Amino acid sequence: MKLITTATAIALGAIGLISASANEAARARSTSATGERSQSMVVTRNGSQRSNKGPDQYFAGPVRVDPLFQPQEPSRVSGAYVTFEPGARSAWHTHPLGQTLIVTAGTGWVQQEGGEKQEIKPGDVIWTPPGVKHWHGATATNGMTHIAITESLDGKNVEWMEKVSDAQYGR
Repeated sequence: MKLITTATAIALGAIGLISASANEAARARSTSATGERSQSMVVTRNGSQRSNKGPDQYFAGPVRVDPLFQPQEPSRVSGAYVTFEPGARSAWHTHPLGQTLIVTAGTGWVQQEGGEKQEIKPGDVIWTPPGVKHWHGATATNGMTHIAITESLDGKNVEWMEKVSDAQYGR
């Protein structure tokens, strides 16, 4: 009789866990009075995503890209910390829906095609409109880190072009 009681208790416990899980899932999918589905927050822990070397075909010099977040439907926005060592920079590029940079450390440069190279420092926020050809990176003597926030269009958030030449960088 004890085995049946234990087995019954285990089965009832499992049913209780399944019911609790089903209830939690139902709460996560519940709809509000306005008909909108509620969702749960997602916390991505610092250090839980791998740092990546900026690909040589898109960057000159040592560049590290630390992903912050990828688009979560229905959003199309992603973000990353990008760290440029002194002298490092991106290639010329555009963004289909623009880009926002927030400088967090160091001193860098940003330049729009046909415009003057501008110095950027921590706290500066740079908005590059859609389709504007530009580059950004560190100065020749100081590293620079920025947060890049970019929106995707049809799954693409950047169009890479030719590298910034040493002559262009040095102007």
